[in-house]
Amino acid sequence: MLRLYDLRWQVEVNLDHLKTTLGMEQLRGKTPDMVRKELYVYLLAYNLLRTLMWEAGITCGVDPLQLSVQRTRQHLNNFIPELASTSISAKKRDKLYQTLLEAIVHKLVLKRIGPSEPRVRKRRPKAYPLMQQPRQVLRQKVCAA
Repeated sequence: MLRLYDLRWQVEVNLDHLKTTLGMEQLRGKTPDMVRKELYVYLLAYNLLRTLMWEAGITCGVDPLQLSVQRTRQHLNNFIPELASTSISAKKRDKLYQTLLEAIVHKLVLKRIGPSEPRVRKRRPKAYPLMQQPRQVLRQKVCAA
């Protein structure tokens, strides 16, 4: 039973990474189709990061679950311009990729035993009313006042 709770907790941590680390707390799509596309892009980015973490862990002999999603994202963002450059050779690109993998495993995250934070909402409600009219109409009202 305790193992199931631990697995469930890992699912919650992964969902939190999707929302917080990748900035998916608020979706910006206005139509169901755009929201769906936005979700797919976030899932694709998350899977890319997790695949990179897995490869770094396996290559360097580290448990991939002890690697940080946020740190992996930061390292990848730093390495992307050089990795995407067309002016470097394949050999140099491979060496650069190995350096990226080593950077990812440089600092390990301690294993989490369970929840360490209280379950509370971070977002505070705004004191302003919801926008229920088109922006142009509201601007005209503000200008007229």
